Amino acid sequence: MTLAPGLVADIGGTHARFALVGADGSVGAPEVLRCADYPSPVEAARAYLAGPGEGAVPDRAAFAIACPIDGDEVALTNSPWRFSLEETRAALGLDRLDAVNDFAAVALAAPHLGAADLLTVGGGTARAGFPLVALGPGTGLGVAGLVPLPGGGWQGVAGEGGHVTMAPATDREAAVLDWLRARFDHVSAERVLSGQGLVNLYQALCALSGHQVVFSTPDVISAHGLDGSDPVCREAVELFFAMLGTVAGNLALTFGAHGGVFLAGGILPRMAEAFRASGFRARFEAHGRFQSYLAGIPTRLIRHPLPAFVGLAALVGGK
Repeated sequence: MTLAPGLVADIGGTHARFALVGADGSVGAPEVLRCADYPSPVEAARAYLAGPGEGAVPDRAAFAIACPIDGDEVALTNSPWRFSLEETRAALGLDRLDAVNDFAAVALAAPHLGAADLLTVGGGTARAGFPLVALGPGTGLGVAGLVPLPGGGWQGVAGEGGHVTMAPATDREAAVLDWLRARFDHVSAERVLSGQGLVNLYQALCALSGHQVVFSTPDVISAHGLDGSDPVCREAVELFFAMLGTVAGNLALTFGAHGGVFLAGGILPRMAEAFRASGFRARFEAHGRFQSYLAGIPTRLIRHPLPAFVGLAALVGGK
């Protein structure tokens, strides 16, 4: 047996990814397990430690979990897993188990990412000692903040910022949101800034433009939008980037995020150059009297493949 400083896990509705954190803070190769194959994260963690992590005896762990974390009891949004954090800690023989929302783990990673992990979009310079914000479209729209602590270190701020009401910045966006409002009643940012959100934008634009709905998946819509082969798909992608700029600017103002705004999620890294060349940054800054305020805040796309593990490793190490 060998002692390992920590065990980290990124637990979603379908898969749980496990890895070990070395003494130097490095994260080992992750192992992906299907949640449906195990009754709880205890059995999944034991399977990992008996397999790829054989011989390791971690005394600390940090889990990123795809749901709100509010107390000891955890109930995943898209999984039957229901478990107690304290009972999980005891069952795995851990001295400490920290649990955070999955996007809070991404925010915790931001201060530890290097230049190679980030793609700068627009201008601005990060200022030390100020909050930062992370957001990203994927299956949903993740949002989290990070606030510096007086004695050093960071405090993650997890919320449900993806469900704020989406506001239009142009007449075209107002028409799109009106159409979606008739369908959904409340149109949150996530309704347009997620994989399904891109589909929603495309369908709304088809209805407003008198075009037949031909495509039904975000991958196909984005592909036709990026290569310009379909004008409605192209407009949907352009709206997606611009509306993301609106939300990112709103969050930067709300948090006073002079430490920077970090974009993540499963969608943007696959279209990184198109994103950087889009109207995102112009819209990010387009907030009236506070345009110069936002012009000083940098926006960066996280290109690291597993940023949540970087944040969890920092949490396990007490950084």
